[in-house]
Amino acid sequence: FSQDYFTDENRVLRKDPQQDYHLEYAMENGTHTILAFSRELHTCDTNDRSITESTVRVIWAYHHTDLAEAGQNYHGATRGTRSLRLLQPGRDEASSASLPYFDLTNRDVPVPDKDTTYWCQMFKIPVQRQKQHVTKVEPLIQKGHENLVHHILLYQCSSSLNDSVLDYGHECYHPNMPDAFLTCETVIFAWAIGGEGFSYPPHVGLSLGTAADPQFVLMEVHYDNPSYTEDNSGLRLFYTPVLRKYDAGVIEAGLWVSLFHNIPPGMPEFVSEGHCTRECLAEALGAERPAGIQVFAVLLHAHLAGRALRMRHFHAGEEQRLLAYDEQFDFNFQEFQYLKEERTILPGDHLITECHYSTVDRSRVTWGGLSTRNEMCLSYLLYYPRINLTRCASIPDIMEQLHFIGVKEIYRPVRQVQTWPFIIKSPRQYKNLSFTDAMNKFKWSPSEGLSYNELVLKLPVNVRCSKTDNAEWSIQGMTALPPTIERPYRTEPVICSSSAGSHCSLLLTLLFVAYLPASTMANLG
Repeated sequence: FSQDYFTDENRVLRKDPQQDYHLEYAMENGTHTILAFSRELHTCDTNDRSITESTVRVIWAYHHTDLAEAGQNYHGATRGTRSLRLLQPGRDEASSASLPYFDLTNRDVPVPDKDTTYWCQMFKIPVQRQKQHVTKVEPLIQKGHENLVHHILLYQCSSSLNDSVLDYGHECYHPNMPDAFLTCETVIFAWAIGGEGFSYPPHVGLSLGTAADPQFVLMEVHYDNPSYTEDNSGLRLFYTPVLRKYDAGVIEAGLWVSLFHNIPPGMPEFVSEGHCTRECLAEALGAERPAGIQVFAVLLHAHLAGRALRMRHFHAGEEQRLLAYDEQFDFNFQEFQYLKEERTILPGDHLITECHYSTVDRSRVTWGGLSTRNEMCLSYLLYYPRINLTRCASIPDIMEQLHFIGVKEIYRPVRQVQTWPFIIKSPRQYKNLSFTDAMNKFKWSPSEGLSYNELVLKLPVNVRCSKTDNAEWSIQGMTALPPTIERPYRTEPVICSSSAGSHCSLLLTLLFVAYLPASTMANLG
């Protein structure tokens, strides 16, 4: 039989007065115990968590003997956790076992012993003779390096490159980085830690082999806080000559990664917003696809301070259902969310990537940047049909941020690259300090942080609206006002049901399998 328990604030396991979990199936043999059980998604029980499309931390534990009348047996070391999306829609994917594939993997990359390393390697796509469609991408993470490789981005590079660039592997964003790397701006695939393989829908594929498709690609691998080692991780791409109806594209949306994105210390919650503006979508979609594009999957991306992420969608000034969300964001579990229903994005729509952070354990400002101790607020939209729009993002106005901490005047040096973002002239307490030093010197308090948050959410934004090959739409660099929206976001009301009430169709069935190896069975007698 099964019983519904919960833990109190002291982590004591207690039997729930409201029994909401129901055993559907059970089987046991010499090595396995299999339990299938179900419960409503929303039970109205204060001792239960609602099950939504967000990440769920599943905690499991078991003991080799059955539950005693006196209470549960302590599980010892036979326990663990895993982050999952229990409501992620399944994909009816064709078997990839018989499909040809090619691997893009690093070769003995010397990963140094430092907090963050971005390594870039150029590859030539081997599929060149005729059009093919990539139908599935799998991560190839070197065994034992699962916590070392944080994310992998695959960029399309300029079609004017030649094979001489293939000798290059180098640390990304480095002053000595090869110039060829600067031509690689268009993201064509993204994978992040905890994610598994990704299969495209049956009517969509990543196009290879035509003049518009990538011939050279740059693979960027983010290594997080390693000890010195060598790595050979990468990606495997399965492809087919049996073409699908549509070519897939990727749009990077959200906050442009820069110091203009910053979060005060000591904040239990701070909200940042990155805008894919209606001005950018009106120009790009109006020129390339007036009927709109269809989004079928979204990857939400932040770093260690991230707590919750949303992708908000506005059409004709009216907010639509969330495009994607994760109210229980886990830095170590980031993967594409398949949408239950494809979403049409039209010219003039507005998309907001909304990121919630907690910096209660930090004493200095958290900056937008590449390190996992820095922050990002990004979303990657997979869509079809492919158009010439690769990035739709924003940068908040910097001068109002300076005014908030009391800066009155700044120097405008000729050699601004060396002193970016700039040096402060007055008042005296900030004289000759950089923007970052001044922000850290400011005496932040929770109330000041809250006031600052209210300010930055209303600031004008600089529009980023990019094409392939480093080209830009004309709206790039212009200033736009963010739309007036409801804050905080009002979640849809939850319709509760319980075992005591009427039956609800929102039912989740889970399968738990415990495996005891033969050696363990022998030790148990």
